[in-house]
Amino acid sequence: MKTENKLSFEDAMTKLEQIVDKLEEGDVPLEEAIIFYKEGMELSKLCHDKLKSVEDQLTQIITEDGRTESFTIDEEV
Repeated sequence: MKTENKLSFEDAMTKLEQIVDKLEEGDVPLEEAIIFYKEGMELSKLCHDKLKSVEDQLTQIITEDGRTESFTIDEEV
């Protein structure tokens, strides 16, 4: 099953949680578990990509003259 990019982050997370619940039950036949696993990996990648896109947008600031500049925050380690 190919996951569509039009799926919202929230919907993808809900589907991912449902898959995890099914797999944790342990009653899933191997062939079905493989299908669930593949779909879960696609949903996980979709969520990661959406979060990365938002992160990229949030690291851009617009200056007073309308230019876009990168914005970074130094994190303490």
